[in-house]
Amino acid sequence: MIWGKRRADRNGSLGGAGAERAIIDIGSNTVRLVVYGGTMRAPTVLLNEKVTAKLGREIAATGRLADEAMALAMRGLRRFALLLADLGIKDIETVATAAVRDAANGPEFVAELRAIGLKPRVISGEEEALLSAHGVIGAFPDAHGIVADLGGGSLELVRVAGGACEGASSLPLGTLRLPEHRGKNPKTASAEMKKSLDKAIRKGGWDLAANPAAENGALYLVGGTWRAMAVYAMAAKGWPLSDPHGFELDAAGAQELATALAASESDALKTRERISTMRAEKLPDAAVLLQALLARLAPERVVFSSWGLREGLLYDRLPEATRAADPLLAGVAAFAGQRGTQPQLATRMAAWTLDAAPARGHGSERLRLAATMLALASMQIEPNIRLPQAINWALHKRWIGVDGKGRAMLAAAVAANGNQLSFPSEVRALASEEALEEAVRWGLALRLARRLGAQSARSLEVSRLRVEESMLVLELAASHAALFGAPTEKDMKLLAGRLGLGWRVDIVDEIVM
Repeated sequence: MIWGKRRADRNGSLGGAGAERAIIDIGSNTVRLVVYGGTMRAPTVLLNEKVTAKLGREIAATGRLADEAMALAMRGLRRFALLLADLGIKDIETVATAAVRDAANGPEFVAELRAIGLKPRVISGEEEALLSAHGVIGAFPDAHGIVADLGGGSLELVRVAGGACEGASSLPLGTLRLPEHRGKNPKTASAEMKKSLDKAIRKGGWDLAANPAAENGALYLVGGTWRAMAVYAMAAKGWPLSDPHGFELDAAGAQELATALAASESDALKTRERISTMRAEKLPDAAVLLQALLARLAPERVVFSSWGLREGLLYDRLPEATRAADPLLAGVAAFAGQRGTQPQLATRMAAWTLDAAPARGHGSERLRLAATMLALASMQIEPNIRLPQAINWALHKRWIGVDGKGRAMLAAAVAANGNQLSFPSEVRALASEEALEEAVRWGLALRLARRLGAQSARSLEVSRLRVEESMLVLELAASHAALFGAPTEKDMKLLAGRLGLGWRVDIVDEIVM
């Protein structure tokens, strides 16, 4: 029985991480399987595979799913079903969106899905909009504005504010349908298309620019074509980060991006790194749609989100207390825990260093705690590759709930924890010197905390670090006075120097907190 359990555990894992949930998303453009592990508040993607079936490509002309598209989709879906069975994953959610719900032969396709053991749910346009909005709220708990989820068959729009959403609607403006709006004259295609899109958006009740009192907030863009647009913009700006999630532009920058892409040729875009041929073909039309959205919605800024419908499905099933958890801390805690860092110890070390190196004008205590967990996890990496790897974690791993400045501060704290006080150029491009200096102090204080007693919980109980007027003071219980060795003295001097303080060590009978 024990052997059988171990075998089951192995079968249900990918790369050593437990595979807990799977979502099959049957869209108008792609059919995708995503397997998730880790904490569902900030899930880890263990498998992400798609088939570009273009199920919705003939909906406008025939009202039906094309036979070849269905055959290609079913080939991929049979593979997905077999993979999930072999992995032993039982928690599987299958959803179908615009193409299947709009097609006359959609019910036939759904019957084929049931025949291979899947339990598909065809969701309405309003439900699709709400799920995408919930995904955005999960990623940006303070989200305020409008979510625009662009799929192959439809565009979903919904308002978000205060963790809630309203006014969900679905417009037939997916990437597969945008060419219908171009008109017959190639020279005036862009203008005609924009006029047509404007009309559809107004008809859907989204002419918010006409209301000067409206507080429209941000426009959150969800969907693969929007993400490709973000990749293009990031390259144009020389943006040092690789993940489009959370990348943002002000209204003028978004308008400039939309204008440039609307005038571009698909063939030229196909040569761009990290932009697929399929996305390159859709970008000029999507850019005209973005122009119409900017004109009608008048957002203050545009934010690109990699979280949408699938993450909304995950978020919806979370208990209320878990939804309220900080996504950055949840993700970093799960990641660091897999690398031998106990969140409880990291929390105690963050508390121990609080008086000497708090979050002040640039960071936050949540960011400082995340930096503490990440820095402690980095100590499990071999010394010769530790710092480059840990800095890459900070800058390029898909953390949720942190911006570019926050990532740079994570990187600076992790580096200082390893006594590396010079940073790569991309770190300095993302944050001011003052912000980086604050993070350096976090890292140096943590270095002192972990090296004082080799990360033992006991060393934190018999010591205290505090600031007293112009002095950095380390209090040590007499029973552990020998902990103050040469390495500790070096760490004290280094931290005190960065704080602009003198330093001393007080040996006391007992530590009073």
